[in-house]
Amino acid sequence: MDNVIRRRTPGARLARAALYAVLIVMALFYLLPLLIMLLTSIKPLDEIGAGTLLALPEHPTLAPWVNAWGEACTGMRCEGVGGYFWNSFAIVIPAVAISTVVGALNGYALTKWRFRGSELVFALMLFGCFIPFQVVLLPMAQTLGWLGLSSSRAGLVLVHVVFGIAFTTLFFRNFYVAVPSELVSAAKLDGAGFFRIFWRILLPVSAPIIVVSVIWQFTQIWNDFLFGVAFSAHDTQPVTVALNNLVNTSTGVKEYNVNMAAAMIAALPTLVVYVLAGKYFVRGLTAGSVKG
Repeated sequence: MDNVIRRRTPGARLARAALYAVLIVMALFYLLPLLIMLLTSIKPLDEIGAGTLLALPEHPTLAPWVNAWGEACTGMRCEGVGGYFWNSFAIVIPAVAISTVVGALNGYALTKWRFRGSELVFALMLFGCFIPFQVVLLPMAQTLGWLGLSSSRAGLVLVHVVFGIAFTTLFFRNFYVAVPSELVSAAKLDGAGFFRIFWRILLPVSAPIIVVSVIWQFTQIWNDFLFGVAFSAHDTQPVTVALNNLVNTSTGVKEYNVNMAAAMIAALPTLVVYVLAGKYFVRGLTAGSVKG
């Protein structure tokens, strides 16, 4: 038996090495656009025109990054993305927090405190996940006008919370289905109420799905362009709108290095989130997939 294992070991090692080689090649191929963006963002314009996409910069410079972060407006030319970068954070943080909390409470109520019509409520919220965003632009604009939130950061927060609740409710509902209902029933017999049960029993085991909700909502809201361009004014626009304005300015010269630097700045938060918490995202998605 030992001889058989020894004979198979080199082949198994070779197969593993081949698998890792394929994965590394695919990863490098996937990261190639990011490498091109990074190289272009530190090249002077004359090198971009004279060289190739993958050519290393002969005279690397951070001037495009400085210009992308904060250029002054001249005529139709818009400023950099620096101020709008913080606008996006001012929109994302409260929207993610509110939609996650409300989604957790909804998922808890729909699984452990069932009421008459709860399945219909969940079906309607699930249906909301499939409504195209373009369909609700006009009704949402009218609603924001009635509430006095047009062209404001608070209005954008409200829009993202409304659309995010359907997804976060789905996440938490599917996760809480796997939590034994006997725990909730025992807590009810001991006199615990709705919020006490949620705080002491459900919330402590919710870390995986909270991570999923936060990553999902952060990515969706940070990368949103449609709502940002439709429901914001110049001083409340998110970074995606500012990036579009910067790239589409008409000055006669396309500053590809500045555009790439601005795109890297706009993408940096989501890259950091996925690098730091990507593995927890997968764990959280599968945590409630099997009951018991």
